Amino acid sequence: QVQLVESGGGLVQPGGSLRLSCSASGIIFSIDDMGWYRQAPGNQRELVAGITSGGRTNYADSVKGRFTISRDNAKKMVYLQMNSLKPEDTAVYYCNGKIHSVLRGLWDYWGQGTQVTVSS
Repeated sequence: QVQLVESGGGLVQPGGSLRLSCSASGIIFSIDDMGWYRQAPGNQRELVAGITSGGRTNYADSVKGRFTISRDNAKKMVYLQMNSLKPEDTAVYYCNGKIHSVLRGLWDYWGQGTQVTVSS
């Protein structure tokens, strides 16, 4: 079974930093496009950052210059470095990925979500 497991969320003060990690496990042949999404109470889930299999990245305007998405294909992991955090960054953050497994081919997966709270 393919799974995405997130870690690194928590409570930080405004201006602080967090690094979110997402680990893919299971019988995996390859990992295609990956992304981080977030959802605050009462809001729609929104794309925060995306990264293609070739390493190209894109970011929401609200996080440009502050967040950095990266991936390590050998470790089957994707990261989100979050700097200069603001209270409006508070949300549940989800890892998403298109993963190719030997059993079912390419499929879309979501992590369980990790809470990020930015508050003084």
